[in-house]
Amino acid sequence: MNAHITLGRRGEDAAADYLVELGWTIIERNWRCPEGELDIVAHDGRRHVVCEVKTRGSVRFGDPLEAITADKAARLRRLAWRWATAHGVTGAPVRVDVLGLVADGGGFSVDHLREVC
Repeated sequence: MNAHITLGRRGEDAAADYLVELGWTIIERNWRCPEGELDIVAHDGRRHVVCEVKTRGSVRFGDPLEAITADKAARLRRLAWRWATAHGVTGAPVRVDVLGLVADGGGFSVDHLREVC
């Protein structure tokens, strides 16, 4: 397995751990449909939250949150709707958050942006 994939998986694990530490419940990880994949779907105690995880080994080539363009945000919104429909989640809207992780020694620093779209 290449280092990029390994870093990404470690970042997603760290993001899930971070959310659990916040008291959130992880509902699903790496949910896929023909249109794409959601990294993490969680529940924050009030509503479902789709979490996109962006992991970098350093900020040398930019902050991981810079990878969320308007097109990517729109795609995440569509995928969140697809997930909600597939799981019968109706009524309350599904929020989309982004977690930017940067390797920091043996762990990661986490930047959490809420309600990006």
